Amino acid sequence: MTNTSGDAYPLTDTMTTTVSARAGATVLSVAGEVDLATAPALENAIDAILGERPASLIIDLTAVSFLASAGMATLVAAHQRAGESTAIAVVADGPATSRQLKMTSLDQVFELYATLDEAVAGRG
Repeated sequence: MTNTSGDAYPLTDTMTTTVSARAGATVLSVAGEVDLATAPALENAIDAILGERPASLIIDLTAVSFLASAGMATLVAAHQRAGESTAIAVVADGPATSRQLKMTSLDQVFELYATLDEAVAGRG
């Protein structure tokens, strides 16, 4: 039997997001796996923040253990939706995140930092 609704499997529990403020920037911290199942939840979290039109959004992927193409597409879409009104920076370090972003040249799309402290300093 194939489940097409996705409701029977709590896959979205493999990713969590928290929002905080730091030095005038809104920080979205993401933990777990960002894949086809969890990317919509990440997109919803980003959209909720962008709806408040912050001047700066830092997406912290430090605690992300797996970043699939669906997650990268979500980051690109967020950058496009933010437009000129919200500057987006991404914190990613290590093989699970920054390597994919650099290999796909997404580090040219938005500012990429190795630590949250560097991102906060770069935004200030």
